[in-house]
Amino acid sequence: MINKFSIGDHVRWNSEAGHVHGTITKIHTKDVEYKGHTRRCSRDDPQYEIASDTTDHVAMHKGEALTKI
Repeated sequence: MINKFSIGDHVRWNSEAGHVHGTITKIHTKDVEYKGHTRRCSRDDPQYEIASDTTDHVAMHKGEALTKI
């Protein structure tokens, strides 16, 4: 089952550097260009834009990569 999240949710995901925490700032439900690549998104399978708590990094992930904290 795909997790559904809302803007403002605090989440954790695994990156090359370990676990990262951040806050969801946008929810994409249509295909979007992100860092030079097309990210496939839909209402049934959105991608979440997340601002890191500790750096200025912004990430985009599908719901199955995120855990609400």
